[in-house]
Amino acid sequence: MIRVKVSEIMPNGAEGGGEANVQETIAYLALQRLQNRYADIVTRRSWPELQDLMRADCVVTVDVIDREIEFDGPQAIGDFIAEQLEQFDFFEFLILNTVMKIDADQGTATARMYIQEARQSVADGRRSDVYGVYHDRFVRDEDGRWWFAERHYRSYARTNSAGSSRDLTVFELPQRDL
Repeated sequence: MIRVKVSEIMPNGAEGGGEANVQETIAYLALQRLQNRYADIVTRRSWPELQDLMRADCVVTVDVIDREIEFDGPQAIGDFIAEQLEQFDFFEFLILNTVMKIDADQGTATARMYIQEARQSVADGRRSDVYGVYHDRFVRDEDGRWWFAERHYRSYARTNSAGSSRDLTVFELPQRDL
């Protein structure tokens, strides 16, 4: 095991102080694991496991351009995603990039996570992709565990139908502060 003193890696005067930066880094890793676990659950289609990531009162808003739907809790969002994925014999949820704003002292965080859905249709075997962004709010419980507290998803590009002159339809990228 490698042991490093905070003072050796974070000089005095570093933004937020050394110990605060270490706590933020620990929180960042925990939140990144939470996001990665979500991607794994969706790819494996293991909906009951969502209850281990989302608070029971987590509200998930899904904006797919032509409609916006709100779901209350992990069971409702899992049921919706499961139904949507029935049309694909291959589906992989890919995290492309994430930025976070963390208040480790308060046990709160927000994130913007860009994703890609790579998929293949059961009906015609055609590959399609969707690109989207999640705006997440996280909370840490009294046991130190991080949870999704609120999620907002919006698509910003998707594969066009066969024969279209362009591969993707691109939508306005949603702008939300962290």
